[in-house]
Amino acid sequence: MSTGSRMFPKSARLRRSSLPYLLLLPALVLELLIHLVPMVMGILMSFRRLTQFFIRDWSRAPWTGRDNYELVLDVNRPVGEALLRSFLTTCLFTLLSVGLCWLLGTAAAVFMQESFRGRGLLRALFLVPYALPVYAAVITWAFMFQRDNGLVNHVLHDQLGLGGADHTFWLLGDNSFWALLTVSVWKGWPFAFLIVTAALQNIPGELYEAAALDGAGIWRQIHRITLPSVGAVNQVLVLVLFLWTFNDFNTPFVLFGKSAPEAADLVSLHIYQSSFVTWNFGTGSAMSVLLLLFLLLVTAGYLLVTTRGRRNEHV
Repeated sequence: MSTGSRMFPKSARLRRSSLPYLLLLPALVLELLIHLVPMVMGILMSFRRLTQFFIRDWSRAPWTGRDNYELVLDVNRPVGEALLRSFLTTCLFTLLSVGLCWLLGTAAAVFMQESFRGRGLLRALFLVPYALPVYAAVITWAFMFQRDNGLVNHVLHDQLGLGGADHTFWLLGDNSFWALLTVSVWKGWPFAFLIVTAALQNIPGELYEAAALDGAGIWRQIHRITLPSVGAVNQVLVLVLFLWTFNDFNTPFVLFGKSAPEAADLVSLHIYQSSFVTWNFGTGSAMSVLLLLFLLLVTAGYLLVTTRGRRNEHV
């Protein structure tokens, strides 16, 4: 009797300790099927000369070793030169988009921190771009950027008289980069606003009251209280925005179609063109693997630097 009573609590503790892992098991299986298995297959494809002739059975494609990687990394050849140009364009686009999203989101969150009439309605309006489906929002912007009957040219040229009488081609040439950046910032900054707003709720109001009594103005309060208090949240926010923006495929694809102008040729769309337009899946897989390695290195380096910075602050 005593032995059974001692064994029952042990088995109950065992079941209780294993319950979280059992609950996580379905998610781990789905993660394996949806992400890890295609990732491994993509890595294997990058070592083969996989074209449209081997789509039915890609395992029959000739093994090329590292030839695909040498091809896409050779900047003296057209494929490598185009990939490098697309990579630099994506870096500039990501830097501007993430910076503007963070700046607009943080400014709006700080502005909305004080209570005033209509604040709830204004908050809801700020979150509309984030709540809208991506395809619906980008298609709307594509119509707005039309040269002859788009709203943007109608306001700038016809109403305000800016840029002369000739309408601007926003979805062609160098202007396509700024059109893509505008759409990216428009749909991305509400997320930054939402995250920073949540972080600001944890700052005690007494800190601002004490700073005001000491003579600190609004800008000094933001610099000394607000930004340091949301520093940890901003570090995660910037990383998430960077990964989302650098990997963004939906926005350029819906805005420009299968072939984007050279000025707006992001890496994600460039890989799509290399894989599904030219039917060179081996080269496209090699580009995807290189993109994955780049994002992993940047993420690891960013986390290392930010973690070390937080440790130095506590020392």
